[in-house]
Amino acid sequence: MADSGLSDNPGHFGLSRKLQAALNKDVAQAVLSAACDIALVVAHDGTIRDLGCGKDDLLSAGVGDWRGRKWQETVTVESRQKVDDLLRDGDAGAPARWRQVNHPVAGGTDLPVRYIAVPFGEKGQVLALGRELRRVAELQQELVGAQQAMEREYMQLRHTETRYRALFQMAAEAVLIVDAANRRIVDANPAAIRLLETTAGELIGRTFPDAIGSEDEALVAELLSGVRRTGRAAAELIRLGGAGGRGATVSASLFRQGNASHLLVRIASVDGTGAAAEKSRLLDVIESMPEGFVVSDPDGVVIAANAGFLDLAQLAAKDQAVGQPLGRWLGRTDFDMQALLSNLNEHGVVRLFHTAVRGELGSLEDVEVSAVGVPEADEPCLGFSIRGVGSRRHVDGVARLEGVQSVEQLTELVGRVSLKELVRDATEMIERLSIEAALELTGDNRASAAELLGLSRQSLYAKLHRYGLGDLPSEPQNGRTN
Repeated sequence: MADSGLSDNPGHFGLSRKLQAALNKDVAQAVLSAACDIALVVAHDGTIRDLGCGKDDLLSAGVGDWRGRKWQETVTVESRQKVDDLLRDGDAGAPARWRQVNHPVAGGTDLPVRYIAVPFGEKGQVLALGRELRRVAELQQELVGAQQAMEREYMQLRHTETRYRALFQMAAEAVLIVDAANRRIVDANPAAIRLLETTAGELIGRTFPDAIGSEDEALVAELLSGVRRTGRAAAELIRLGGAGGRGATVSASLFRQGNASHLLVRIASVDGTGAAAEKSRLLDVIESMPEGFVVSDPDGVVIAANAGFLDLAQLAAKDQAVGQPLGRWLGRTDFDMQALLSNLNEHGVVRLFHTAVRGELGSLEDVEVSAVGVPEADEPCLGFSIRGVGSRRHVDGVARLEGVQSVEQLTELVGRVSLKELVRDATEMIERLSIEAALELTGDNRASAAELLGLSRQSLYAKLHRYGLGDLPSEPQNGRTN
């Protein structure tokens, strides 16, 4: 550095000549490596005479091929004016300014570099120091992507909120949003305001259930506490406005919004002739019917059962059934309950499923089961109607087939009787049908029929008596045949 152009005035960030003399080649190279990623020595005509690169990945990108080329030719079109400005500022000794230019490289992605140019050596010669900005560009791109994603999510939230508000306002059922922590009403739809005969200003901010003016406030408060504690939806029948007020069903469910918990409270007005009364009468009928009726969760765990099922299962109280798997009593084997649940999940309904109920005291009652799934309920459940059929056909305590006339009738016994009994009944049916066919083919000639069947006449006569096929003696008389 024979003539570096550096000033001895410390106010201009200058270096003393003694210190300049200490900056040998190795020290200068170390300083350049620390200060920049790319160093270009550019002649007055813009030709890159020499260059240095501190990163191997930049060399693999083709930076080493710039030597001997015009600096303007190594940048993109929109960056050429910036290169001209750098050369002009460096040649004129003007205050240095950093400028970002882009270099096209293999692979289609530009290499962004931030340069500053200072006079160097001969007149018109410039030293351009550059720092590559690929990581900065990647961060900027990630930031833009994150901002766009946030904008999309924000728009989705706005659309969701708009739909929610529209449904909330148009719902015919009274709905309140209640803060679970302090039970204050956060929002109310127009149906709730009409039902409670108040205004939004008077209702929002008040404590629930004080705001509904019911003598059943303690019952509703207990309902809300239970929902908060268990997280499960629940409902209660109350009176609005005191003992003489209208009947209403209050149901609540818990949901979270951010870090806060809220209760979605629905109030449905009912009267003595309304839907609630009809449901009450229907429940009374189900409870009193002689057939068993069970409500379970989707896994078959009993939620409720009527007296008819308790009789079939030989249980003394409903508490013995609730919370237990229905398969504990229903089904000759575990496979019966599995098949029943599988069909319900697939088809939604099962009709006349033949199985048995095993009583707690050891009884075995043949039953027909019709079942239905209710997935759209607040809490999805299954309903089972269980009807005893043991009195129709019962021999020695086990269901048996009487008068089987076809294979179709025989297959109805599968799952109801043992394989041993099925084989026996099938054998008797085939034997009887074969004898009838042989008699028909031989014109009721017993000797020919016996020969056709490969039986002796005595064996044929014994089987004819066994199956009641004709009024015949036990043995052929005088060796003659009919």
